Amino acid sequence: YNVCIMAYGQTGSGKTYTMLGPQLEGNSAFSIEDESELGIIPRATQEVFRLISEKPPGSYWVEVSVVEVYNNEIFDLLAKDSYGKVFGVKRDVVTTREGKSDVPLLTQETVENASEFLHLVNKGLQLRVRHPTLVHAHSSRSHLVVTLTITTVVFGDNFGTSWEDEQTSQRLNKEVSCTFPQKMRDNKSTSSSGTSSPVQLEATEKVKQVKTRLQLVDLAGSECVGMSGVTGAALRETSFINRSLSALADVLGAIAEQRSHVPYRNSKLTHLLQDSVGGDAKLLVMLCISPGQKYLTESMQSLGFGIRARQVQRGQVKKKNFPVPSKAK
Repeated sequence: YNVCIMAYGQTGSGKTYTMLGPQLEGNSAFSIEDESELGIIPRATQEVFRLISEKPPGSYWVEVSVVEVYNNEIFDLLAKDSYGKVFGVKRDVVTTREGKSDVPLLTQETVENASEFLHLVNKGLQLRVRHPTLVHAHSSRSHLVVTLTITTVVFGDNFGTSWEDEQTSQRLNKEVSCTFPQKMRDNKSTSSSGTSSPVQLEATEKVKQVKTRLQLVDLAGSECVGMSGVTGAALRETSFINRSLSALADVLGAIAEQRSHVPYRNSKLTHLLQDSVGGDAKLLVMLCISPGQKYLTESMQSLGFGIRARQVQRGQVKKKNFPVPSKAK
């Protein structure tokens, strides 16, 4: 199942600090030396790779994407131009035939450890849109969505469960190379020139891949124009931010009330997060509240959002067992 962890709150309440930690205040790289100062994103990543290290080699790999939703448009922060320079490229989100949300042409970088992941995230953060306001000197003007796509290689006879038996893993790795995407492409190109034995073909048919997402979201802050004092382009940014946050609240309300229609497409943000917010997914919302008395109205609004999120009731997530096609098919 998919998982989403997001920080919600008014601008300046500490969402970016919560998700990323204090190292990013000066646009510096992540530091993983002081564990107590780490934010949710580096902590979650370290835990993911710790769990993967306990599994048989080659049965999992992780791909990372970093996007921002700015003025209701999706920008790929890991895309590169022909000269190798990094810049944000506009993407669009679509719904596939299977009813899943997908971003065509989105840059997905394969990472093998937490350090590689944090390097990519930091590279994407350099392009994130920021603008000073009367409330916050480094106010984020976009929603940051960091996605870890974890691909699990499973054996056909036990599809729906991961490889727990190390001997089975080693035997399969000898028959079919299925470690990382680039290696898979290399093996396919070499195998196409030669002939494959029936044993190899049968093993290839039984190897399946299951993809799951961990989406870590630093939302832009809800903003009162009278307090922030924004004008011009920043005022337009505020309008898009507040509208997308309202769309997110509407989605959670529809799920909580178990309506037949959930308005995911009312915003690029909710459309992008559709698979990690609805369906068989787990969502954790972290409310960031400012302690100042003058922000009481905004704090009450944030608590109202939290109440709506807590009203979502789901049964226990069940693992799907996918049918394995027969040899005849």
